[in-house]
Amino acid sequence: MYECQNCGGNLKFDIDSQQLKCDYCLTVYDPYQVIKENDAVESEMFDATIFTCPQCGGEILSTDNSAAEFCSFCGASTILSSRISRQMRPAHIIPFKQNKNACKKAYLNRIKRAPFAPRELKDEKCIDSFRGIYMPYWSYTVTQQGPVSVRGQKSYTKGNYRYTDYYDLTGDIDAAYNHLSYDASSSFSDNISEQIAPFHTREMKEFTPSFLSGFYADTADVSGDLYKNDAVALANSTSCQEIKKSPAFSGISIPGSKNNFEMTNTLHTWCEPPKRVMYPVWFMSYRKDDRVAYATVNGQTGKVSADIPVDLRKYTLCSVLLALPIFVFLNLFFTIRPKIVLSCAMFLAAAAFFIYIMEILKIYHRDKRSDDRGYLARQAGGIPPHKIRKEPSGSVPLKELLPFCLTSGRLRVYGFTGSLAAMAAAIPIWIFNPVSDLWYYAGTIAAFIGILFTITDLIRKYNILATRKLPQFDRRGGDDNA
Repeated sequence: MYECQNCGGNLKFDIDSQQLKCDYCLTVYDPYQVIKENDAVESEMFDATIFTCPQCGGEILSTDNSAAEFCSFCGASTILSSRISRQMRPAHIIPFKQNKNACKKAYLNRIKRAPFAPRELKDEKCIDSFRGIYMPYWSYTVTQQGPVSVRGQKSYTKGNYRYTDYYDLTGDIDAAYNHLSYDASSSFSDNISEQIAPFHTREMKEFTPSFLSGFYADTADVSGDLYKNDAVALANSTSCQEIKKSPAFSGISIPGSKNNFEMTNTLHTWCEPPKRVMYPVWFMSYRKDDRVAYATVNGQTGKVSADIPVDLRKYTLCSVLLALPIFVFLNLFFTIRPKIVLSCAMFLAAAAFFIYIMEILKIYHRDKRSDDRGYLARQAGGIPPHKIRKEPSGSVPLKELLPFCLTSGRLRVYGFTGSLAAMAAAIPIWIFNPVSDLWYYAGTIAAFIGILFTITDLIRKYNILATRKLPQFDRRGGDDNA
């Protein structure tokens, strides 16, 4: 806690003035002039209070001693336990530019575009729970400097023959990519980090703990080596694209340039050791039963990322109100043969089945966090960072998917049986082609009942996909039975 020199009140960072401001006498201070004894600039560490959630084990830190009353990660309303700890000092920080009112306005503009969102997400109490948290990132600087010599080729067809011309392309490169940033917290999902990016690093400032006063910060627990190859590949890819824009390279392909990491030696790519930085994020969690939805707002630019489930009742009512006039219109102005109607029902059943399976695969990857490098790295233990790979979204081992599909509770997979039953009812009628139209109408009605069953469960599955499994940070003492 930073105390006012005039009245002894608590100093907090004021976003509008970009200064430390006293809660009582309103005196403002330069953040770099208010330094605790143990937080000298020369020190590589600074004092912080670590708050730990007793339910999920998630941790946030603060320079204040005031108790945290809810967990930002799992949404639990409980007093978090605390302890004093010495933390590694980041090199730089981007202070908050968007105040809480601006954050709430940006979120409301986003939620207005989601008419089927649950009422709770628009409730003032929920919106007011946004908390300012500095998220840790690794910042990489990649340089490329030296002579470049690559083998290019240009293929063309002339008559009945295919010709390929080869070129030796030489030149010099002098490029620098500063502050390529990747989140350094396994609790902060990579896809959320990507959705609220970018941060404008030109507004980055030298770190001092006083910027954290009045805010929280997530703890960094991901190795700086994890994203080194990603930063190098991004630099190589960007340089290759710029090289190809040169008139001398017009129409010429460079074999191997698609494998961006392999171009490292060719482009003389060098990645400096990463630096710890902190970026501002407004964070809100919405808990529903055993799932949690996050809404995040970039504390610098106001860019929003939000998990928005669907209110099933509201969606069903609107669907019925929309379907009725369409049904009346089709009956008044069109005459459709019964077999065509049955064919449409079969097509819809097959489409619903396919969408349902794809939804299950997405839920599997979401709950396994197979696209989150930071989380996978923490779970992998001693595996070298460069060997940590994201799982392809369509690749799921059957021996893992089957137990997942048969799990109890809200995740139980049964909705696709409606589509299968619909096709089972419609296909025999379509094949045997009975004379009476009643068979077609009966098959169509049965098919649509099955499709409705699948779609209803599909909406439930979408709500699972739009939310996340409650986090359990085992490394921090989380209780799976909480």
